[in-house]
Amino acid sequence: MIESLGPRTISFILLIAAIGINLSGETVLKHGMNQLGELHFTPASLLRAFTTPGIILGFALVFGASVFWLKVISREPLSWAYPMLALGYLPLMISSREVLGEEITPQRLVGVLIVIAGVVLVFRS
Repeated sequence: MIESLGPRTISFILLIAAIGINLSGETVLKHGMNQLGELHFTPASLLRAFTTPGIILGFALVFGASVFWLKVISREPLSWAYPMLALGYLPLMISSREVLGEEITPQRLVGVLIVIAGVVLVFRS
């Protein structure tokens, strides 16, 4: 079945997987940092951060997303692929509000929607 999809469609599916996994990883990282508090560049603070289960899981997810990302950029021009990462802005904003309890201002939302409109233009090129 996947062979019947076009090359760009397959790249887009891989890209969406990379974005989704990365979004999960970044949300987990932020949750972990919210529990730890501000990171200081001291050995003790860094050790505490890098041995926290949520931080470890977050980094593992971000690394997993990178594997999909490498596949995408091995197939597509970076000038096409990189702007597509902005498709993750809106889902990340929703995750930030729902999971982390962050406030999303109307101005921030409009800004993200404008960026996504630009991504649509890049995708069609």
